[in-house]
Parts: sequence; C-alpha cells; structure tokens
Amino acid sequence: MNELAGMRVAMLVGPRFEDSEAVAPYYRLKEAGAEVTVVGLTTGTVEGKHGVPMRVELAAADARSEDFDALVLPGGQGPDTLRAHEAPVNFVRGFVAAGKPIGAICHGPQLLISARGVQGARVTAWKSVWDDLRNAGASVVDEPVVVDREHHLVTSRHPGDIPAFDAALVEFIATRSPSRR
Repeated sequence: MNELAGMRVAMLVGPRFEDSEAVAPYYRLKEAGAEVTVVGLTTGTVEGKHGVPMRVELAAADARSEDFDALVLPGGQGPDTLRAHEAPVNFVRGFVAAGKPIGAICHGPQLLISARGVQGARVTAWKSVWDDLRNAGASVVDEPVVVDREHHLVTSRHPGDIPAFDAALVEFIATRSPSRR
C-alpha cells in the first residue's frame, strides 16, 4: 500500500481538534506511503478535544504550501481557532490557489471558507457549518464523503465518515496531486 510514496502531506491542526479526525487520516496517509507533517500555530504539542496529543512539527508562519502535495484539515474546535490567524489561512490559501488536493472533515471546511476556497464547490461538513458554506458560495450536500474534482476537495461530515473519507482522500491525492499529473 504505497500509493502515496514520495508524497508530502500537511495536516493543519489547532487546539481542541477532533482527535479521531486527525489521528485516523494521519496513520492512513502514512500507511499509504505519504510523509505527513503536522502544522499548527506554533511548534510543540497541541491537544485534541478528547485529550489526544499531536506534535506540531512546523508553525504555520513558517509553512509553505509549495513544499507539500496535499493538505488535510481535521475538524473539532481547531479550525475556528486557526481561522482567526493570518498564517494558517494564508497557508490554506496557497493550496487553493495551486489547485492541490485538500481534504476537510467536520469543521475543517471553516478554514476553506476563510481561505476563499469553496466558491462554486460541492461539499459537505458538520451540519452547523452548512449555512456558512452556502453563504460562501458552496453547494452543500448531506453525504458521507464528497469529492469535488474541479475544486480539488474531499469533504466529510463527522467522525462516523472517517473510513469513507480516508479511502477517498488517499485515492484523490494519488490521482490529483500536481506532482502526479
């Protein structure tokens, strides 16, 4: 299972991220051969809302989207905290502008809204984010996983969708990353 061998994937996490939405994709991407770098507001340890720690290896202010092939945005409360800061939003904006694959689950699309990355896209998310997505110009559907190839997005609603999200994300990155085209 090395469909992502040689690929570099950034995972952007903030305080009180949804533990399972970060941990499961992190290990699935590594299992597929990707090099996964955890990015956050600052380096050090950040804790999920259920107490799972993740080691942030790279501060968003020092992260460059051009150094990665894809981006993952776990949900929880982390995205709302991150979107209040310029560096994480600019980091996400770089992936949007370059047309690189982005996976976002639950509240993760909040960062896409702030990065102006959902206009015209077909997406899903946690239900409380749907109005925000619609107001930002997205078409929202209630499905376990939505792949919008035109906008380079894979989105899911909640932790129950993780198996479908992980499978779609790995397949999408393998086929859509600019370095694989």
